[in-house]
Amino acid sequence: MLGVTIICEAKLKEKYLRDASDEYVKRLGAYCRLNIIELSPKKLPENPSESEIANALNTEGKEILSKIPNGSKVFSMCIEGKQLSSEKLAKEIDSCGVLGFSNVVFIIGSSYGLSDEVKKRSDFRLSMSEMTFPHQLARIMLLEQIYRAFRINSGGKYHK
Repeated sequence: MLGVTIICEAKLKEKYLRDASDEYVKRLGAYCRLNIIELSPKKLPENPSESEIANALNTEGKEILSKIPNGSKVFSMCIEGKQLSSEKLAKEIDSCGVLGFSNVVFIIGSSYGLSDEVKKRSDFRLSMSEMTFPHQLARIMLLEQIYRAFRINSGGKYHK
């Protein structure tokens, strides 16, 4: 069974988001070994300088990279990434086993994004949309799309 890891900066604060996450975690249990790793974003002042942001991203990046399991295909969620349809994401996930990956990792960075080191380690830069979403909502949307991908790959009707 394929492992799926979501590494994210921040915890889900609102109960309705935790409930949504729990529902998708439960659903995904039939398709994969899911692991969600919640990291704490580095604290920055109200109006951080570019160097303070860069230092925070580098610190966060080192922690993120240390959490990536060996044998993983890594998807970084980036605004500059490529947008995929649900069907194309399903094909990307489905191909992982054939290509020798035992785990798929999705990384959601902090509100300032991801470090260059994390982006370089990534096998795929994925964008949900040109629109901006709160990080907590983006996690729920990602969970839903991962679930949808497994349903598509199993021939289920959920995706229609």
